[in-house]
Amino acid sequence: MERKRSDIIADELEGLILEGSFTDGARLDEVQLADRFQVSRTPIREALHRLTQSGLVEQVPRRGVFVRQPGPVELIEMFEVMAELEAVCARLAASRITEQALEELKALNVRCLDAVGQGQSDDYYEMNEVFHRMLYRQSGNAFLEQECLRLHRRLKPFRRLQLRVRGRLSQSMTEHEQVVAALEAGDGSAAASAIRAHVAVQGEKFHHLMSSLRPAAE
Repeated sequence: MERKRSDIIADELEGLILEGSFTDGARLDEVQLADRFQVSRTPIREALHRLTQSGLVEQVPRRGVFVRQPGPVELIEMFEVMAELEAVCARLAASRITEQALEELKALNVRCLDAVGQGQSDDYYEMNEVFHRMLYRQSGNAFLEQECLRLHRRLKPFRRLQLRVRGRLSQSMTEHEQVVAALEAGDGSAAASAIRAHVAVQGEKFHHLMSSLRPAAE
């Protein structure tokens, strides 16, 4: 299925912001962006709306759209909450997941492993998103699923970025396999621990993430 032009633009803008081409507080002008990407203003507006949902930019009434980079404390707090929410999903899913969903998660892991072998972090991330969304759904708790999806959207740019750190793809892959093994065994505690460690950005992972963001903050 062909991706929408607005999604492609949103991904490119996301990369430019995180790489520092647009600094924190910079105004993103629709007309200039439309000219830059050779499109009408409609896909630009859609792309900016998506970035607003993720919190990477902020819409200020009567002023425009501005880049907003979260500080290190805010970022680690969000990842801590995300890790705990996903841990609850995994614990519940261990006793509620369907056999079909379990097989689909295994199939996703096979595709993820292929992306790791090719060093394709963006391809891996797209399948990684499906993996996590399936986990939310298999918790069997619709409210929890919606809360996870909301925060997942907020953290999407940073979750994608940390996968580009050297060695992180293979590490993430191993963590995926641990999650699925725990789910298959029906071990809620092990599933929760595995996904918590997978999502949390503490220690070395957080250091690498902040180092990647440093050019955007300078």
